[in-house]
Amino acid sequence: MSALLPSRPQKHNITGWVLAGGQGLRMQGQDKGLMAFQGQPLFQRAVDRLLPQVAKVCVNANRNLTQYQTSGCEVFSDGTTTSQGPLAGFLTGLRTCPTEWLMTVACDTPFFPRDLVSQLAACAQLHQARLVMAQSQDPLASDPEAWRFQPVFCLMHRSLAQSLADFLNAGGHKVTHWATQQTGFVACPIATLGRVPHPFANANTLEDLQSLQTFQD
Repeated sequence: MSALLPSRPQKHNITGWVLAGGQGLRMQGQDKGLMAFQGQPLFQRAVDRLLPQVAKVCVNANRNLTQYQTSGCEVFSDGTTTSQGPLAGFLTGLRTCPTEWLMTVACDTPFFPRDLVSQLAACAQLHQARLVMAQSQDPLASDPEAWRFQPVFCLMHRSLAQSLADFLNAGGHKVTHWATQQTGFVACPIATLGRVPHPFANANTLEDLQSLQTFQD
């Protein structure tokens, strides 16, 4: 499988990709990435957290593009009139990123680990993987050792673009369905048990966002 990996993932060959293209249905239709979090837009929080970990950061958004461009990041839209969820953002990133590797993060998860990229990159190198998905302990599970995928937190090689395009064209839409079908897929455990807030806690609703505002790290 090593032939599929022209170079191992390192900071200089990884583009960060902030996913902010959702419809915000559970946020009363508001553009989630632009909602305020501790004095800055949620997406800017993600950009600032990701930038030290990668070569550059781009933003994937489908509305209010001018406001996203104020971050100084390049902003890319999916170019589709139908909602295909985060996988559409994945594909846009794989097709446009200037580096071999793409690291995707959600705009609504303000406490994702500051060393997330290095953990996933090490996992990719260890397993000679082309697609690494974060996996965390589930604080809501009855089994404290239960793990769950964090589907939008992925490190992936750009050679996966055609596979993803084919999956979407066939009507697929679930990240985990596509990812687990790939040769060279591996899940990377990220220790989260006992951490408050949970590093992958996200603002799905206005109530979630208000709750997360009370934490610092």
